[in-house]
Amino acid sequence: MATKYYVVWQGRETGVFTDWATCKKHIDKFAGAKYKSFKTQAEANAAFSGSSTPAAASATGSSPSAPARKKSSAATVKTYTAKEIAALNLDIEIYTDGGCDPNPGKAGSGLAVYRQGQLNELWYGLYNPNGTNNTAELHALHQALVMAEAELKQSDSIAIFCDSKYAIQCVTQWAVGWEKKGWKKPGGEIKNLELIQTMFALHQKIKDRIQVLHVNGHVGVQGNELADRMSILAIGEKTVDFVRYRDALDVKAILAMRQG
Repeated sequence: MATKYYVVWQGRETGVFTDWATCKKHIDKFAGAKYKSFKTQAEANAAFSGSSTPAAASATGSSPSAPARKKSSAATVKTYTAKEIAALNLDIEIYTDGGCDPNPGKAGSGLAVYRQGQLNELWYGLYNPNGTNNTAELHALHQALVMAEAELKQSDSIAIFCDSKYAIQCVTQWAVGWEKKGWKKPGGEIKNLELIQTMFALHQKIKDRIQVLHVNGHVGVQGNELADRMSILAIGEKTVDFVRYRDALDVKAILAMRQG
């Protein structure tokens, strides 16, 4: 029997589970529980992280194969650990980070690119002497989306890992509603609007073929740490263009650089 993956958005515990018994334990007799089954782990991860918003089944009187009754807002963003990332078995992993010192102040962005689990490239730049942390995070995610689009010509499984929930939700969740309302929101102006519009348009083109996932910063996820060092390097060198790091990919030496 083929393995199914179960996403629980509302239940005693939320997340992606690999067996129905565990899923049922978290939703059975739980008021307002919402869940759905998927054929692949990639689809389940994307749905739970907010990269897609499928219809979710209500736990009351339904089974994992039952027709959807309500739509989940997928308002939360799952945070992936290093162990969970390793289990994804991806062709390409792109880690993003933005730094600002102070905030607002001097800002820069960085990327770390892994191919088949091995560090392959580092990128840094987009220095702004009057930037913010959020803008730097958005710029880094934008560069990752551009890179992911190009990589799709030869790679089947690509994930972007970002430590900014703000950047992820702007592009994968909030922009959907903002666009429908004429790029307005009740609380006032949408900051970084032009950049978000550009990123949203690109994400809409490739969202069914990539994942945009969240990791916590400075918890030992190597790709995140390296992207962080690149963002600080951009600030230190005042690098305006987004350029590839040309020195040796000596992980220990790079991690010894100043962190953000």
